Amino acid sequence: MWLAFYNPQALGDVLLLTVGPLDRDKAQVESKGQVTLIRDEESQIVKAINLFNVAEDLNLEGQGQVNLSDDQVVKINDLIQAAGFDTQIESDNSPKFVVGYVEECRPHEDSDHLSVTQTNVGDESLQIVCGAANIDQGLKVIVAKPGAVMPSGKIIWPGQLRNVDSMGMICSTRELGLTQIEDLPGIWELDDSFEPGTPLDQVVAAYQK
Repeated sequence: MWLAFYNPQALGDVLLLTVGPLDRDKAQVESKGQVTLIRDEESQIVKAINLFNVAEDLNLEGQGQVNLSDDQVVKINDLIQAAGFDTQIESDNSPKFVVGYVEECRPHEDSDHLSVTQTNVGDESLQIVCGAANIDQGLKVIVAKPGAVMPSGKIIWPGQLRNVDSMGMICSTRELGLTQIEDLPGIWELDDSFEPGTPLDQVVAAYQK
């Protein structure tokens, strides 16, 4: 999934698109016109695209992460193609912070503090490695799915912890910037009434009533 960011005050009129992590030492850059593609030098997979001078074409406003509309995706792909590249992007605006139900929780075989969970997020079950001491089977939690952007700016990508695949992050209120609701160490243990897949904003609204 492609993520989009726009910060005209800091970077000027540049739309930043990324689809995964990239080691800067292995980045290969190619520019044509107003489009710059950034590839992984070894795999030649395009990991990022920078589009210059696009605010008017795309009707961009504000700053930070941008949820691209279908029309904006079409215009972006037209600009990339017009520059002579064959890369195409797709957007996914589904909620990335959602309620999860920890269906299984077992100790990591190569760690004395990590746990490997199978966590139901509504439409799928994700394997997530978690280091919180209070993680346990049967809990309702908040999951940052792949593609989530944390308040710190960190992007959650699929990865591994101690050679075990992890497809997201189970969050604390501190990591979510929600210490006004709760300020305790460990993951946020939700009320059991929330259904897996419920977006975070609905959870926050329920706690603030």
